[in-house]
Amino acid sequence: MDPIARRQFNSQFSEEKYAKVLSYFPEQYEVQVPFRIAESPVFLDSVFKNEIIRAGEQIIKQIFEPDILEHSLKGIPEAFRVPGPMGNPNFLAIDFGICADSEGKPSPRLIELQGFPSLYAFQSQLGKVYKEVFQIPNTFNQYFNGFDESTYLDLLKRNILGKVPAEEVVLLEIEPWHQPTAIDFSITRKILGIEVVDIQEIRREGKQIYYVRNGIKKPIQRIYNRVIFDELVRKKSNLELNFHLTEEANLEWSVHPNWFFRFSKFLLPFIQSEFNPPSYFLNSLSSYPEDLENYVLKPLFSFSGEGVIFNLKKEDLDSIQDKENFILQKKVSYLPLVESPSGGVKAEIRLLYLWDENLGKPVLVTNLCRLSRGDMIGVKFNKERTWVGGSVALFQ
Repeated sequence: MDPIARRQFNSQFSEEKYAKVLSYFPEQYEVQVPFRIAESPVFLDSVFKNEIIRAGEQIIKQIFEPDILEHSLKGIPEAFRVPGPMGNPNFLAIDFGICADSEGKPSPRLIELQGFPSLYAFQSQLGKVYKEVFQIPNTFNQYFNGFDESTYLDLLKRNILGKVPAEEVVLLEIEPWHQPTAIDFSITRKILGIEVVDIQEIRREGKQIYYVRNGIKKPIQRIYNRVIFDELVRKKSNLELNFHLTEEANLEWSVHPNWFFRFSKFLLPFIQSEFNPPSYFLNSLSSYPEDLENYVLKPLFSFSGEGVIFNLKKEDLDSIQDKENFILQKKVSYLPLVESPSGGVKAEIRLLYLWDENLGKPVLVTNLCRLSRGDMIGVKFNKERTWVGGSVALFQ
């Protein structure tokens, strides 16, 4: 971490300034942020910044190898396979924990990857607000590869809209304004001029889909998909659906739902990298590791930390019937390197990529951080603590 930047930030931190950060979002976008925003950004030094960029490049290179890309198709459950051309993965996120290497030095460790949108719009504003309120010098930046806010939002726009007029593109979610990510939807709507639509609002005429607002039928050509199948299955009995994602329809996707399964925990056992902790499909093991306490169990298709089990016992694994749907991953040791007034805080950094048509590959654009004092890193697991929650990494 950058010790000079950290000391400067902590010396001029105040609860009044932090309150300004929190009030910015409901004032500007008329949506409350239900998750906790951390008191501080994370300041990366050049050594760790370059290391995490290298880790991301290593992972990207492997998952786009033809054999792994082909194998990733097997990660799509048949019941959730969505028809239509998959195209390129418009969005790709890779989570790294800031952990200790064999010598105890800070090093990124792969936690998860997902071919699905994260808080791409929200993060652009969070970094800007931190800098403005805390008067962080403009030499600090949250963007990679020469991007700034303007060029970043331009590439985001191209990935979400494609070549379709904004009025025929919708952000699709289940009960969107009750989601923890509603603030991101509101910012996206304001930036791009697209509507946020509940999947229950979708109607169809043959293969054409539309929704109705103020008595006017609105055709849909392209969907910016934020629907997660796991949640859709959980809530299905309480939803009134006239359109199902697995039905054929004349539309484009950003991002096609199948990428959610293709780039996911399903690939962890296939990635050979110094940054990837040993990972195994549970059904591939003829016997369990003797040091089971050093592993964590992750369901393949859960989201946001749901269903993860620590402190494993053999009985936990024996009781699982669908072992093919679980990953056993070696635990990593997070380093509490973010200095707060009440001690060190652990951090996880999500590298956010967007597809660049000109380059024909995903490009690293910005990041998302989560600070934690507990076993689980996600913001919903740290509600009662301070100097934890959603954040962003800044670097010179």
